[in-house]
Amino acid sequence: MKLLCLLTLGLMLLSAIAPARGAELKIDLGHGVTTYRTETLLARHDVRTIDVPGDVAFHRAMRYRAVPLTALLEGIGTGDHLQFVAGDGFAAEIPAALLLNRQGSEAWLAIEDPTQPWPALGKDHGHAGPFYIVWTRPQAAQVNPEQWPYQLASIRKLDGVAARFPAILPDPSLPADSAVQRGFVVFRHTCFACHTLNGQGDARLGPDLNLPHNPTEYLRADLLRAFIRNPQSLRQWPQAKMQGFDAKTLSDADLDAVLAYLRHMAGRKAVH
Repeated sequence: MKLLCLLTLGLMLLSAIAPARGAELKIDLGHGVTTYRTETLLARHDVRTIDVPGDVAFHRAMRYRAVPLTALLEGIGTGDHLQFVAGDGFAAEIPAALLLNRQGSEAWLAIEDPTQPWPALGKDHGHAGPFYIVWTRPQAAQVNPEQWPYQLASIRKLDGVAARFPAILPDPSLPADSAVQRGFVVFRHTCFACHTLNGQGDARLGPDLNLPHNPTEYLRADLLRAFIRNPQSLRQWPQAKMQGFDAKTLSDADLDAVLAYLRHMAGRKAVH
């Protein structure tokens, strides 16, 4: 019994002094999956310490050890499309043209060091690690908050959203400058990372926005607007994951447009 206790104590001490194991990020650009581990990324020659003044997830200035994202995406072109999948079911769709922009915005893969973990996010929002896409000078290329995926698990090069999910497309006869078509663009940028529509999409964080019922069918327009701006104003639920979109993030005009798109899609339900 004494020997067993000594062995147990020894194992506990070893586990306490053993280095913390890192996480894995999988990247597939169409030529097979490349797996990057935390310790490998932190040891790269191009890793930098960067300051992010207005961090989207933490709502304050943050400092990270990070690698330029494009350094991990060699070979992508401006016509390519990438999907960033998080461990919580969030799936951000980002065109490669944004990552390759020449306006001065730069995307970085922030890497959480297990020995120096990042602080927790706000109440009931979990943790941002192990990997997080952050931007320096995001305003220059009009990067929106849904293009800062955290808890990142994988990056994949895929066909664009329209090609993969035709059931989310509005009526093609509508003019390109219509409110519905504009709303479709806004929807892709702000809603599709969390929600599916007509059963299509890869996000698993929020409910489908057209099946069985579209929110425009059961919420008054003023209540739906209030919910999008501040979900807690309609239903107080501490565990809710949806965060509101203020006027700086989603202008009144864009909010009008996405509601026009949703109303339009209420008449274009997929048949299952």
